[in-house]
Amino acid sequence: MSLKKQAFSGMVWTFGQQFSSQLVSFGISVFLARLLLPSDFGAIAMFSVLTSIASSIVDSGMASSLIRSKDINDKDLSTVFWFNLLTSFFLYSVIFLIAPLVADFYNLPVLKNVIRVYSITLIINALVTVQGVTFLKKLDFKTGFKVQIPSQIIGGLSGIFFAYNGFGIWSIVYYNIIQTTVSTIQLWIYSNWKPSLVFSKEKFKEHFAFGYKLTLSGLLNTIFNNIYTVIIGKIFSAVQLGFYNRADTLKQLPVTNLSNALNKVTFPLFSKIKDNDEKLKEVYKRLMKVVVFIITPVLSVMIVVATPLINLVFTEKWLQVVPYFQVLALTGVLYPIHSYNLNILKVKGRTDLFLILEMIKKALIVIVLVVSLKYGIMGLIWGQVISSFLAFFINTYYTGKFLNYGPVKQFFDLTPTLLISGILATMMYYLRKYFLTGYVDIIQILIITFSYIVLYMSIALIFKFDELKYIKELIKK
Repeated sequence: MSLKKQAFSGMVWTFGQQFSSQLVSFGISVFLARLLLPSDFGAIAMFSVLTSIASSIVDSGMASSLIRSKDINDKDLSTVFWFNLLTSFFLYSVIFLIAPLVADFYNLPVLKNVIRVYSITLIINALVTVQGVTFLKKLDFKTGFKVQIPSQIIGGLSGIFFAYNGFGIWSIVYYNIIQTTVSTIQLWIYSNWKPSLVFSKEKFKEHFAFGYKLTLSGLLNTIFNNIYTVIIGKIFSAVQLGFYNRADTLKQLPVTNLSNALNKVTFPLFSKIKDNDEKLKEVYKRLMKVVVFIITPVLSVMIVVATPLINLVFTEKWLQVVPYFQVLALTGVLYPIHSYNLNILKVKGRTDLFLILEMIKKALIVIVLVVSLKYGIMGLIWGQVISSFLAFFINTYYTGKFLNYGPVKQFFDLTPTLLISGILATMMYYLRKYFLTGYVDIIQILIITFSYIVLYMSIALIFKFDELKYIKELIKK
């Protein structure tokens, strides 16, 4: 199969997996949000930094090394597998021991046992990291689709069952463990590769040399991505953290669906054309414009209809999420741009530069965080928007060096989409404010969504946006 056909097939199956998975996940989260309290979600979010850090260390960036390496064999795969598994056991032991300290830090005793049980997923996930890599290298996303949807459904139904029967926060714990276990069992069944009792020091050094810088970058990223969660949980309350967590999750819904789905395809795809700078630049440019063209109007509509949407879906008890979500959604537009720019550095093998950029961005986040903290939760959230905007210029610096496609050129290419989306969002805001507030929630949502889409697509057709051509070409191929 040609690279173009592989890439298109990968995108089809990845989008199918991502959208189906998020649809199921969103449906489950709606039921759980109605059955559980904001404080239950806040309590889970409090220790997410622990499990996220542990997951970054377990992989050590070696999965990315396997994906970008042209020739790998059983020695490579088995070496990474055994390292991941042994590291996961070690880190689980550490988490088990420090769980009481985390519970004391937040003054929430229930966290001790919750953390100890929930973190078992770390070991379960380590059992299939390498199997996942073998499918990614072949751009085989069909298998991922077949694995993830049943896992989500079985895990989700279990979580709803436990929540309905009064298990509270444990419903979320059991949901995640069951989902991860079902996924792991399926991947072992579908994978033709099984680990051998082999560990090569030479192969370990090769992949670790590439991966450890990504690991350090990932650790920095994980810590700083969760720093707001830690601060809100410590200074404010589990309830406030629950609202913040729900807002962030809702913001990630369209962003994760599209950009993460494409990210699974783009990293192995970029790796295959990493030596052809012109082709790499063209593929990257088209991808970025298409993603922003789709994500921006979705987030814009969600910002305008946030109040009726959250009231309708999650009920009135979650309405405090609205202002948090409306501000956080602004960062969602830039998220895929950050991700794809950094992928350029990874495929070029410049993990040293990747790490340098992460350190610079984290230093800026600390400065913004210190300044914004005195303005309360909303100050912290606006600080995230400022940090994301500054990160755009930092992440695009080396893309400009390698591909002659820096921040100014990227921003210029995105300006039409961002400008039209902003104007239409403003129009829809006043339409809802002055003409629709008396209508029931679903009517407001439908009218705003339909009006926005019609106007957005009409303008794109009139001005012949390149993104429409790119999407049309992609569908034809």
